[in-house]
Amino acid sequence: MTESNIRRTVLANGVRLATERMPHVRSVAVGIWLTRGSRHEPTEHAGIAHFVEHMLFKGTPARSAEEIAQQVDSIGGQIDAFTSKEYAGYYLKVLDEHLPLAVDILADLISNPLFAVDDIEREKKVILEEIKMVEDTPDDLVHELFAEGFWLNHPLGRPILGTPASVSALDQATLKHYFADTYVAQNFVVVAVGNLEHSRVVALLEQALQNAPPDGPDASQSAPTVAPVIQVRRKDLEQSHIVFGTEALPQHHPDRYAGYALNTTLGGSMSSRLFQNVREKRGLAYSVFSGLSAYQDAGALSIYAGCANDAVEELIDVVVAEIRQMKAGGLAPVELRRAKDHLKGSLMLGLESPSSRMSHLARQEMYRDQASSLDDMLNAIEQVTEADVLKLADRFFSSESLAVTVLGNVNGLQVTKERLAL
Repeated sequence: MTESNIRRTVLANGVRLATERMPHVRSVAVGIWLTRGSRHEPTEHAGIAHFVEHMLFKGTPARSAEEIAQQVDSIGGQIDAFTSKEYAGYYLKVLDEHLPLAVDILADLISNPLFAVDDIEREKKVILEEIKMVEDTPDDLVHELFAEGFWLNHPLGRPILGTPASVSALDQATLKHYFADTYVAQNFVVVAVGNLEHSRVVALLEQALQNAPPDGPDASQSAPTVAPVIQVRRKDLEQSHIVFGTEALPQHHPDRYAGYALNTTLGGSMSSRLFQNVREKRGLAYSVFSGLSAYQDAGALSIYAGCANDAVEELIDVVVAEIRQMKAGGLAPVELRRAKDHLKGSLMLGLESPSSRMSHLARQEMYRDQASSLDDMLNAIEQVTEADVLKLADRFFSSESLAVTVLGNVNGLQVTKERLAL
């Protein structure tokens, strides 16, 4: 990602556009990103952001749902969408010659959904089945339970899909009202990456989004307060699933690169302490890893492991011991070097395709209104010191900061604050 290839324009109605030219490819990835997600929903309509995402593929006055699929397939395109806690995305990857049609299809989807009553009722059934899938997928369910406890009584703790009750209660009027307030120009960030000319993308968008309403009500948003709760939920499973977590950095915090290095060293790679000591040396878990979740005003570092039901207590003790050791024992130079090289390699490999560069550029535009060049990011990784990492370890893993959620066949399991003391 070279800054010289990135160009920006704000359209007359407030839509923000960023493009990056990659002349050596024959494709273009273009996405329309909405700076609203599940945390911005009214509590009584939990799941509505995700529901609307589904409904946008059910047809417009110009295209039926089947015609949308046929037009994308007829040009060999790949279309997808998603909803997250803070934003939603609709994107298409096509050959460069089909960029005008791709822009037209995406703009049509996010501007003119039908919200037909029959489609709404059918889609309720689909999403209720999606919710059941989470309940039957324990490694997903344990993360949802963890978030609900960790971000206690806050929208970040709500499931993106909503609940069976909240989804079942949605109707056409509610969906149309939410759409009219939310899908407005000030909330759109358009990103296109590939073999393109910026001026041509501007012209296409000015035509395709000329009727987008300029603005809507501001989203209510309050910063969460972390609750380091201990949750044990019994479920008849062959394996128990455990998530540990602690407060971490929000998006684009100045110390974020030290946070990446800490996560990589702790559990974010195959050479990490947790992978080596939990899986390789003790055989306690097949899957064990740590990860960072970063939002506008909050963040979390979480550790996940799945283990035998009778090994939960040992696994908890081993993970807590590794965290204590990281705080007390420092970081070997070779370990920090390995973490930096892992981060730099992952970053560069992850930015090889137009689609991945599009997603990366979109997140930077939404959270920072600017993009860091690849050289800037590589240099920031290289500047991280052992002291930077250990300072964050002390900050994240304070005396009673650790929250734990256990899901499994664990009758009588007691997890005390003393056991988790750092």
